Amino acid sequence: MNALLATVLQLVGVALAPLLPGTIQTLKARLQGRRGPSPLQPYRTLRRLWSKSSVAPDGAGVIYRMAPPLVAACALVAIAIVPLAGFSYDLGVGHDVLALIGVLALGRFALAVSAWDTGNGFSLMGAARDVMLAVFAEALLALTFLVAALPAHSTDLGRMISAAAGVHPWQQIAHWCGAAAFILVVLVETGRQPIDNPDTHLELTMIHEGPLLEYAGRDLALLQWSAQARHWLVLLLGAELFLPHPLAFPGALGALALGIVAQCFGLAVIETAQAKMRTLRAPALLGLGCLVALAGVGTFVTGVA
Repeated sequence: MNALLATVLQLVGVALAPLLPGTIQTLKARLQGRRGPSPLQPYRTLRRLWSKSSVAPDGAGVIYRMAPPLVAACALVAIAIVPLAGFSYDLGVGHDVLALIGVLALGRFALAVSAWDTGNGFSLMGAARDVMLAVFAEALLALTFLVAALPAHSTDLGRMISAAAGVHPWQQIAHWCGAAAFILVVLVETGRQPIDNPDTHLELTMIHEGPLLEYAGRDLALLQWSAQARHWLVLLLGAELFLPHPLAFPGALGALALGIVAQCFGLAVIETAQAKMRTLRAPALLGLGCLVALAGVGTFVTGVA
């Protein structure tokens, strides 16, 4: 019954994904003394976009048309890979963390080449910046997963989540290093400050939204939902792998919900306190995160407590 309930809730993540960025925007507005939008605003935006027809720019080819469904399919597969509280059934794609990294990279690649297909200058600028950050972001993601996989002696996410349960992991320096490095993973994968500014509409400064400039209607709705699904995935992984939670399913489920809410509040605080850094300085910050994760790997391998 625990596995069945976890699997159902895992699939519910498809519908819950837009709620997380909406909640972050609401919390950030309240911290800044504004009323702000409703947490349900992303749902209204998706409904409005889905009711409109898609518009293709002149010269767009098959790559441009196939990118939105491919990116959305990658997001769906990634959601199926990540188990909920470590109890979900295998939905046919396994739970291997290496497969998750590959699926996320495929979605990013499809979005980048769609910008090259249209040839729009601002889309190419945003795609180039996104790919530049991806070089460091994917290395950082792999290293943080390595820190979490070492105690489990496996790259299976179910075993990694079980190994991160309890108080024992918090007695190890490696776990603290992995948690610190994963904060940068959350910032870069969700396009948050100081890496990127999700509120900007200036073509010269946007990164993650740059490749979306040529899309409209249902295509844009698919791409926006895919970006929201990344919010869900990284916050879910952060709560399951690097935040305190018990091994038993009821307690793990409650801790998971509290962990996701705490991360949403943390992102709102960071965005309120920090301005967007210069784009060329972001790789240095991500490189520092890679060094922190490598330090965690080193302390675990050498047996330093």
